[in-house]
Amino acid sequence: MRAPFLKTAEQPSHLLAVVDLSSSELEESGKGILSEASRLAKILNVNWSAVGFLAADVPAQDPVWSQILETFKQYGTPELILIKGSKEIFDAEEEQGRLLCELASERAASLILLPHSGTGSILAPLLAAKLNGALLTQALSYQRENQTLQITRSSLGNQLVETRNWRGEAPLILTIHPRILSSVVLPGVTTQQMPLSLWQSPTESKPNLCRIVERIPADPQTVDVAEAEVIFSAGLGCDDEHFVQVQELARLLGASLGVTRPVYDLGRAGFERMIGQTGKTVAPRLYLALGISGSMHHLGGIKEAKKVVSVNIDPKVPIFPNSDEGFVADLREILPLLVERVKSAAGGAA
Repeated sequence: MRAPFLKTAEQPSHLLAVVDLSSSELEESGKGILSEASRLAKILNVNWSAVGFLAADVPAQDPVWSQILETFKQYGTPELILIKGSKEIFDAEEEQGRLLCELASERAASLILLPHSGTGSILAPLLAAKLNGALLTQALSYQRENQTLQITRSSLGNQLVETRNWRGEAPLILTIHPRILSSVVLPGVTTQQMPLSLWQSPTESKPNLCRIVERIPADPQTVDVAEAEVIFSAGLGCDDEHFVQVQELARLLGASLGVTRPVYDLGRAGFERMIGQTGKTVAPRLYLALGISGSMHHLGGIKEAKKVVSVNIDPKVPIFPNSDEGFVADLREILPLLVERVKSAAGGAA
């Protein structure tokens, strides 16, 4: 048994990493949570397990699970616990909270890790209240100082960063900021045999007082760029005519529109679309920079993007060394062709 963190040898600490399996696959945020759980378990020198829910109408022997389990193994997950719930478990967050609390008590979990997503931000306060624990949201980093875990978190709409200390007097429910959730497997993580445990509550479930009746996907055209998954961003290399084409391309491909400070100053888009250190800091899965030279202020706003692809006519602009892929091209030539190609493939529909 590993050395316990702020616990006695008779009551060792345990870390639970909650992942969303509602779509019968492990999404990017779930992979990031596994990486953060592995990192935090090493810092605290504790054991950890991944936890997900299994709806009553989905058999654990479903072939889809073999692929999911392989993904968990890649991230060095020591154990996967599937909580058996009702058919509506993914629409009943109050019931999810109750079941997680029972499991956490049974496993003597002193720390529960969740992504700061829609579901995670709802479950976290439920767990803190039921377990009489501490709650910290939007964690950015953490380090151990003797018997204290120092946690740096984002607050006040990402305008401030503050540091809080946790000494283990009460369970800690911690949500991780989406900005630091990466699907990259940490160095040194090895694939290992992973037991799959099916867990069912010993108590009878109660009727859900509230449940989700409908999920409305966010509109990429109006969603906050700080929350956008894919962003097409226009710089001064796009004149008025071609800026309209960037807007159309974003609409056709379901991407959000971003602009640089000079484009905002020209009045082509509102402040809420401006990306950079004086605007919005973004962390999309894909950031497409069109006609953007890449000033220091703009690069500071996109440094958390998972992948940056840039197009510029000047091969010497600073955006290229800061891109995963770069293309030297004239937007006046390629934008009309790209829009027509997308329209043809999509039949004119988004």
